[in-house]
Amino acid sequence: MKIFEIFLVYLQLVIFLSSNLQFMHVHSLANETDQLALLKFKARISSDPYQIFNSWNHSLPFCQWYGITCSRRHQRVTSMVLKGQNLTGSISPYIGNLSFLRVLNLRNNIFNGQIPQEVGNLFRLQAFNLQNNAIQGEIPVNLTRCSHLWLINLQNNYLTGKIPAELGSLEMLEVLLMCINNVNGKFPASLGNLSSLAILSAAWMELEGNIPHEFGQLTGLEFFAVMGNKLSGNNKLCGGVPKLHQPKCPTKAMKKGKSIAIKLAIIIPCVIFCVLLMLASMLAYRRKVSKKSSSDALKELDRLVKVSYKDLYDATSGFSADNLIGSGNFGSVYKGFLNQMERPVAIKVLKLGTKGASKSFVAECKVLRTVRHRNLVKLFTYCSSIDYKQNDFKALVYEFMGNGSLEKWLHHDIHNNNQSRHLNFFQRLTIAIDVASALHYVHDLCEIPIIHCDLKPSNVLLDDEMVAHLSDFGLAKLFLNTNDASQTQTSSIGIRGTIGYAPPEYAMGGTVSKEGDVYSYGILVLEMFSGKRPTDKIFGDLLNLHNFVKDALPKRLSQITCPTLLSRGMEETPTRNAETEEQIEIYAETEPRNNGNLSQTSISKEKDCLLSVFKVGVACSAESPKDRMSMRDVVKELHLIRSIFLGVRIYE
Repeated sequence: MKIFEIFLVYLQLVIFLSSNLQFMHVHSLANETDQLALLKFKARISSDPYQIFNSWNHSLPFCQWYGITCSRRHQRVTSMVLKGQNLTGSISPYIGNLSFLRVLNLRNNIFNGQIPQEVGNLFRLQAFNLQNNAIQGEIPVNLTRCSHLWLINLQNNYLTGKIPAELGSLEMLEVLLMCINNVNGKFPASLGNLSSLAILSAAWMELEGNIPHEFGQLTGLEFFAVMGNKLSGNNKLCGGVPKLHQPKCPTKAMKKGKSIAIKLAIIIPCVIFCVLLMLASMLAYRRKVSKKSSSDALKELDRLVKVSYKDLYDATSGFSADNLIGSGNFGSVYKGFLNQMERPVAIKVLKLGTKGASKSFVAECKVLRTVRHRNLVKLFTYCSSIDYKQNDFKALVYEFMGNGSLEKWLHHDIHNNNQSRHLNFFQRLTIAIDVASALHYVHDLCEIPIIHCDLKPSNVLLDDEMVAHLSDFGLAKLFLNTNDASQTQTSSIGIRGTIGYAPPEYAMGGTVSKEGDVYSYGILVLEMFSGKRPTDKIFGDLLNLHNFVKDALPKRLSQITCPTLLSRGMEETPTRNAETEEQIEIYAETEPRNNGNLSQTSISKEKDCLLSVFKVGVACSAESPKDRMSMRDVVKELHLIRSIFLGVRIYE
C-alpha cells in the first residue's frame, strides 16, 4: 500500500513538472516573439537623433528598453510610447506580433510610409496615436478589428482615400481625430453608431456632401470639427443635425403646380416686414456698436472656468519674480499652477496703467474666443477683478509652453548656461511650417479673418514637444470684410508691429493687411535660418535682412546661414573653384550618418532645401505687398520642402 501511495505522489510530481516546463517553454517563445518584433521595429528606424534605441539590445531585458512597458505576470509588451523623439523611418509589419499591446503612441515623429495592415492583429489595442508624422496611404480597414480601441489619433499626416465605414463598428471608441490629412469623400453614416464617441475632428481635409442624419444619435458628442474643408476649394459640407451648425443643403425647386398668387401673397408682406426690421436693427446697432465689442468678448468667455484674483495670486506665489517668465508692452507673464485645472499655466497680467492695455485685453478675448488650432496658443480663462489694493486687475490664463519662446532658442544668452540649446535644420523647418499653418488658418479659414500685426520670435512659443504656437494677439485686427477697408473692425493699439518685423507700408500709414503678416513671417523665416535679427548692427539705411539674404543667393549660401547649421570648419575660405558651396554640411539630426559623415547626396539635398527655405523667406518679405506669397502657398511650399528633405513625396 505504501509503495502505491509513493507511486501516486511521484506521478503527480512528474505531471506538475511537465506542465510547468511546457508553460515555461510557451512563455519563453512568447517573449522571444515580442523581442523579435521590437528588434524588427528598430531595424526600420533610419534616424534616431536622441539615441533612444541604444538601450534596445541583448544586454538588457526588452521590458527595460526605452519606451517599453510590460505586464508583470506574463512579461509581454503592453505599451510602446516613443513620442516626440524625431524618429525617422517606417512602421514595421512585425508590430502586429505584439499581441498584448494596449497602447501605441508614436506621435510627433517623422514616421513615413503606410500603416501596416498587421495592426489589425492587435486585438487588445486601446489607444492608437500617430499624430504629427508623415504617414501616407489609406486608413487601414483592419484597424477596426481592434474592438477595444477608445482613441484613434491620426491627425496631421498625409493620409488619403476615404474614411472606412467599418469604423462604425468600434463601439468603445471615444476619440476619433483625423484632421489635417488628404482624406476625401463623404462621412460614413455608420459613424452614427459610435454611441461612446465624445470627440470627432475631421477638419482641414477634403470631405464633401451631406453630414449623415445618423450623427444625431451621437448624444455624447461634445466636440465636432469640420472646418477647413475649403482648403482644397471644397465647400460642399452641408446639412446634418442642427446642433452641428452646418449650412443647409440645396433643395430641389418647388413643383410648378404651386399657385404663384399664394406665393406672392406670402412673400411680399414678409419682404416689407424684413426691410423695416433691418432698418431698425441697423439704427440700433450703430448706437450700441462702440459699447458692445468688449462686452461680447467677455460674455463668450463667461463659459470658461472662473478664477479669482486670489486664485492667481496663490498660483504664482504672490506674482513672485521667481515665476516671471516674460514681459511685454501691455503685460507681464507668470508661470503658475491652478488647482482648478490641475496643471501649470501661463498667466498674463495686464499693465492697465499703460495706454492701450485694456484694448489689448479685449482684442485677445475677441480673437481667442472663437479660434481653435493646434498651432495657436490656447486661452483657458480670464480674470477681471480688483487686487488686494482695490486696483483694477485683468489677466488672461493660457496653456503653459514648457520650452519658452522661439526668441530664446534662436538667440540664447551664453551667460545663462544655455549653450546646448540649438535647433537643427529639421526643427527650424517644422517650426516654420507650424507658424505658417497658424497664419493660414487665421487669414483664410476663420469665419472672420484675423490679422496678427505683431509676428516675431518672442510671440512664437514652443511646447514640451517643440510644437510651435502663435501667441499674443493683443494687436490683432478682425476683418469683417476683407474687400472693403472701410469695414475693418479695429482692435490694434498704437504702433502696428515691432521695428524690423513690421512691413514698410505700415510706417507710411498703410492699412494693416494679410500681406503685412506675410512680410513679418518672411523676416521671421530669414532670421531663423540666418541667425541674424532684422535689427542687427550690420544693417543700416542701405541694407536690411531681406536684401542681405537676397543678394547672397544662391552662390554665397554658407555666408548667410546660421553658424549652428554649418559643420565645424566650414566657414568661407578661398578655394580654386566653385566647390566651396558643395562642402556645406548642415547639422540635420534627422538624417542617417555613416561614421558621422553625411553622404555627398545628402549634403546636396540639404543644401537645396536650405536654399528653397531662404527663397520662401525672401518672397514673403518683398517690399511690395502684391509681390508677396499667400500663406496658403507658403504652407504648400514648405510641406514640399520637408517632403524632399525626408525623401517622400506629398503633393502630386
